[in-house]
Amino acid sequence: MTNAPTITRDGVIGYDASEIVTINQATGAEYARYPVAGKEEAAAAVAAARPTAGAWWDLGFEGRAERLHAWRREIALSGEEGAELIHAENGKPLDDGRIEVLGALEHLQYVIANAERVLGRRDVPASPAVANQRAWVEYQPYGVVGVIGPWNFPLLTPVAIVADALAAGNAVILKPSQITPGVAEWLIRTWQRAVPDLPAVLQNLNGYGATGGALIEAGLDKLAFTGSVATGKTVAAQCAQTLTPVLLELGGNDGVIVAEDADLDEAAAHVVWGAMQNTGHGCISLEVAYVVESVHDEFVEKISNLAGKVRVGSDEDSEIGPVPLPTQTGIIREHIEDALKHGATATVGGLDAVGDRYVAPTVLVGVTPDSLAANEETFGPTLAVIKIADTDEAIAYINAGRYGLGSAVFSRNRGEDIARRLRVGMTSINDALVFSMNPAVPFGGRGDSGYGRKQGEEGLREFAYPHSFTAKTGPAQFSASTFGRPAGAMAGALARVRNGFLAEDNKETA
Repeated sequence: MTNAPTITRDGVIGYDASEIVTINQATGAEYARYPVAGKEEAAAAVAAARPTAGAWWDLGFEGRAERLHAWRREIALSGEEGAELIHAENGKPLDDGRIEVLGALEHLQYVIANAERVLGRRDVPASPAVANQRAWVEYQPYGVVGVIGPWNFPLLTPVAIVADALAAGNAVILKPSQITPGVAEWLIRTWQRAVPDLPAVLQNLNGYGATGGALIEAGLDKLAFTGSVATGKTVAAQCAQTLTPVLLELGGNDGVIVAEDADLDEAAAHVVWGAMQNTGHGCISLEVAYVVESVHDEFVEKISNLAGKVRVGSDEDSEIGPVPLPTQTGIIREHIEDALKHGATATVGGLDAVGDRYVAPTVLVGVTPDSLAANEETFGPTLAVIKIADTDEAIAYINAGRYGLGSAVFSRNRGEDIARRLRVGMTSINDALVFSMNPAVPFGGRGDSGYGRKQGEEGLREFAYPHSFTAKTGPAQFSASTFGRPAGAMAGALARVRNGFLAEDNKETA
């Protein structure tokens, strides 16, 4: 008896084949074919990356910045080609592909401008115990970093991570999703044109889950994985065998709180977009709206009107595209069916909204807190609405969930107070998903949403480890680091500290 395969929003865990056949999502026709990399190719890629990583680090911050700027230029010049590849392989509207290109350019600009400031040598204060020593910290690259990317944002998500890793001085090997290998191939071509002297600093390996496993086995110094919780646990378990550090950006069931004092028109516009954009294929997509009962009915009417107008398809007028991973439509259908079975109603969409390749927006009202849609990642253009008595109830629901990635809060007067109580990685106040649009803001979660951060200063430091230094500047009053210190020196030092506290106590009681 064999165990059934584990199906995730990344595909089937561990699946392998000799070839990838992609399709044009607009037509369903075959688009391209790619050979699959196995253990030998993974080992060769890591072997090629390791010596070139040293040469890349030796360039220094200025040398790396020059080459990253050249790469940014190449991406911009051929950005239309990249956007068209995203549209074809992923299916999202062409303008959304352009947004990914623009976002990638912003991430590169951030690391170019900030890597030296964040990762450069940093002096730290001397300690009174060793006053004859100066101290400083330098950030060193790990070496060879593996990046396993997703299909939902096939350019923007990996580039945000790759940019951090490269700016920190690492070589990078990218394993893209089997749904969108052509996007990664295009990205590598832009690198090779921009940095012809060090092409092996950025490589890619096409394949399925087994290729990702082979890459880890080949001896990475760090791995960054973006994908489902189930696959993330498998990846983390494999990395644990060699104590390979790992960044995990996993799933989400992100909640939005609509308070009694929210601007309902503004909230409705942002919430519908935050739930439906990119066909709901986002780990930070808004999936559950917790709405205070005093504004519930009015808010539901507004979001229902807006969601019903979202255009689905693959033509130029479409606002959301198809579901490129066939197994994901089954999960979306299951979550809608479960919510309806537990008493919810669909004001927009419903089971009929789920087709073979396209899923139309669905708004579910009267969803119970124990429903799948309220607890698990749907990863589709759906929004579950839960009526609450007050914002405290909403906070309790969100904080009790297994995920902790993004969130949103709508309130004219209490937005920050509500947001600060949420145990999540990111919150947009009176807007949706904006934290993902600023490359200076760290991005990541807690719980089943993973750990570690990309973007911002934290993202740069994620791919470099601190190396601490001390250096003697002159003779010490007495040596604290040899057996030659005077008798009674430590007792005297402890007595001085103790007497200082006693003196403070005497002042307080005087």
